[in-house]
Amino acid sequence: MMKRGLPSARNQSVVVALWATPYAHLKCISAALFTGKRPQLARIHLLSVLLLGCLAHETAAVTLEQVLQTTLEKNPAIQEGKAGLERATGQRLVFRSGVWPHIELGVPAGVQYGHRAGESGVKGFGVGRGALDQTLFNVAVPHSLQRGDVEVLIAQQQLNVAVMEQLHAARLAFYAALYNRSLESIRREQQQKLQENVATQKNRYEAGLADRSALTSATIPASELEPQIQSAHRAYLDAQLQLAQAMAIDPANRSLPEPEGELQFVPIHLDLDSEKAAALERRADVKLARLFVRAANHDERIIAADYYPVATGGFRGEYVPVTGIHRQGSTSRTQDFIGSEIRERAAYTWRVVDNGKVGGAVLRARSAREINELTCRKLEANIPRELSRIADWLNATEERQRSVAGASEAAEESARVIQENVASGLVSPLEYRVTQNAFLETKSGLLEAIYQHNLAMAEWDRATGRYFQFSYNTTKSR
Repeated sequence: MMKRGLPSARNQSVVVALWATPYAHLKCISAALFTGKRPQLARIHLLSVLLLGCLAHETAAVTLEQVLQTTLEKNPAIQEGKAGLERATGQRLVFRSGVWPHIELGVPAGVQYGHRAGESGVKGFGVGRGALDQTLFNVAVPHSLQRGDVEVLIAQQQLNVAVMEQLHAARLAFYAALYNRSLESIRREQQQKLQENVATQKNRYEAGLADRSALTSATIPASELEPQIQSAHRAYLDAQLQLAQAMAIDPANRSLPEPEGELQFVPIHLDLDSEKAAALERRADVKLARLFVRAANHDERIIAADYYPVATGGFRGEYVPVTGIHRQGSTSRTQDFIGSEIRERAAYTWRVVDNGKVGGAVLRARSAREINELTCRKLEANIPRELSRIADWLNATEERQRSVAGASEAAEESARVIQENVASGLVSPLEYRVTQNAFLETKSGLLEAIYQHNLAMAEWDRATGRYFQFSYNTTKSR
């Protein structure tokens, strides 16, 4: 890969040669540098090459591993999931706040004045006040603690679902780009062969060895391939754009990613029964559905806790540095601050009659929990059917690949023999056209079978929960 920057003197000739290749008007650079002639002109040309190299977009070839790694690090949906995990951590503190004591501190200060029996003049004062309240009994407390932990687990699994979806989409886009690029290459290669046949038939027509119908018959197939080539090229560009979106690449600032390699066919042996059991334990969406059921259950119990009494205890304290300070609202000296004091208290509340507020909220929470349970059971029941369908898909693509591979070899050999004989007029243009079309169909069919097999493998990994997942240790309640 070409490196940017000013080259050193030792490798200057190599770098200049690489940069000067696409620009014919810069061929004088190497001669000027080595012969010492026109040094100022050489510096100007070299600066121009450096600027062109800096302004040009690099076309970076990326492997599937690099695509997945970049998607994991920069994809906006995954970044949003990570931010959601941080929000859930803060929400967990809110759920746990009912366990901890509530403390208030205050320092009222001011000036009192006026006349009352035994007093006169103006006095300044300051009073320190403190209050501590602690929940002694509340049925909602244990469920609130567990609800906070479940909130973090939900955010984790939502992040895992986002990771799975984005990595899967990036993988499918990578395979689509490889497929359409190879398909375009196959059709261009076939078009080139047909154009060679057009040139051959034109020469034979000009020599009087063939009539005009043979030339027309050879020209039509070559022109018919152009729309197919353009269609494959557009599909390739669409796949590149999807890759760029998954990798958070701005096409305005960087070139679209260029997938490296070609589609490969790798047979696989499946143990369907064990995979079904493992998928129920691995899949992030199943874990998320189960967590929603747990969260709805805790929400229902937290709301139903209003049916039971709540007991609280607390202390009130006041610190008075001086005496003779009137208490707000006092009407006699006996009610004024005499000195510092601490008062303890205990209280409980119990909703004896429910006007429907608690009962209605409980019914709504119960309905949400039942809906989540039905959704979770439906998802769990669908996994075995989905895995069976993908396994059948994989087996079908393997069978198709084996059958099409043999047909492709036979069609290629037949096309080679026909092409050797068409130039001498031993084979009619129609037979050549039929043979080339058959070869194109079998070769495209083989590529399609390999592509479908890779898609099925990607779907199998998604359905069995084999994509990367974040894992966090949930802090135990303290």
